[in-house]
Amino acid sequence: MSEPGPLAGLRVLEVGHILAGPYATMLLADLGAQVTKLEPPGGDLSRQVSDAYFASVNRGKRSVRLDLATPEGQGRLHALVRGADALLVNLKPSAIDRYGLTYQALRPWNERLVCVALTGWGTDADDRPAFDYVVQAATGVAALTGAPDGPPQLPGYSSADNSAGFAAALGLLAKVVSGRGGQVDVSLRDVMLSQLNYHAAAWLNDGTVPRRSGGAHAYYAPAQLFPTAEGHLALFITHDAFWRAFAAEAGLGGYRTMAERAARREEVVDVVTKALAADTAEGWEARLRPLGVPAAAVCALPKALAEAPEMVVRAGDFRLVGSPFRVAGHEPRYGPPPRLGEHGDQA
Repeated sequence: MSEPGPLAGLRVLEVGHILAGPYATMLLADLGAQVTKLEPPGGDLSRQVSDAYFASVNRGKRSVRLDLATPEGQGRLHALVRGADALLVNLKPSAIDRYGLTYQALRPWNERLVCVALTGWGTDADDRPAFDYVVQAATGVAALTGAPDGPPQLPGYSSADNSAGFAAALGLLAKVVSGRGGQVDVSLRDVMLSQLNYHAAAWLNDGTVPRRSGGAHAYYAPAQLFPTAEGHLALFITHDAFWRAFAAEAGLGGYRTMAERAARREEVVDVVTKALAADTAEGWEARLRPLGVPAAAVCALPKALAEAPEMVVRAGDFRLVGSPFRVAGHEPRYGPPPRLGEHGDQA
C-alpha cells in the first residue's frame, strides 16, 4: 500500500493563472498537499487555452470560484486563510496589493500563514508585462541562444515560467519548514539570472562577455550538437576519460586534455564533425552508450515519451506527464483537474 504523500496535511491556496503559479502548486499537490485554486468568476485564463493545457498544470486540485474585488469574496478569502498553511499568488504587484494577498494584509486571520508572491520582476517593481519570452529576452537568455552569426533565439518551451514555478514551490516549503509565517517573493527575472550562474560569474569576475555559441558549452569541448550521417547527436565531453573513450571509438588522436580541447575548440569541433559523419546519430548513441560516453541522438517529444512510459500518467480523462519526484513508499495519486467552482462558488 502506498504511503501518504510527504506533503499530506499541507493546505495551500493558489491565486494564479496560466503557468508559473499553477505549475508550482501542482508540484505540491503531486506530493500530497491539498491545493485549492481561488479562481475569478471567469476562471483561470488557461481554461481558455485548452482543456489539456489547463489539466497539464492543475491536476489534483480543488477549485473555489470567488470575486476578490467584492466584500463577499474578501470574506470568503479570509475564511479560507484561517485554515491554510500557505498562499501562493501569481499576479502583477498592484493586483497582489489591491486584493490584500500579502502576509501583512492576511496576518490578522492567520499569523502562521506563508505567503508567496510569484511575479515577473519583483513585488517592488511596476506592472510591466512579464510573460516568459519577454523575461528570457530581458535577462540575457535569448542573447545566449542560437548560432554565433545568427539572431537570438528562444527555446521551444516556457523555461522561465517552469523554472520560476520550481523556485516558488521551494521557497514556499522552506518558509513552511521554518515554522514561522511570513512573506516570500520570487520573480521570473531573478530565477533566470540565477540560472545563468557560471556565465554571470565569468562576466562579474573576469569580464568575459557571454556570447552565442550555437548551443556549445562555454567551458567544455566538444560539448554541443553535431550533425551526423542522419540526424543530430548531442555529445558532451567533459573530463579526459570521456575523450579517450570517444576518440578510440571514432578513430581520433590528440587533444588529450580538457584545457587543450578548450583552447583549440574550433579544431576539435571540425575533427569531431568529420568523424561523426561516418554514422547516424542513433548509431553513434548505440556505440557510445556502452562506453559511458555522454551522448544522445536528438529525438522528438513523442519518441521521448514512448521511451519513458512510466512518466505518462492518467489524471481523470487526461494523459499527462507525471511528477518528476520519486519518493520511496509513495505512489502519487493524480486526480483530475477541477471544474470551475467545483468546491465552492461565491461568484
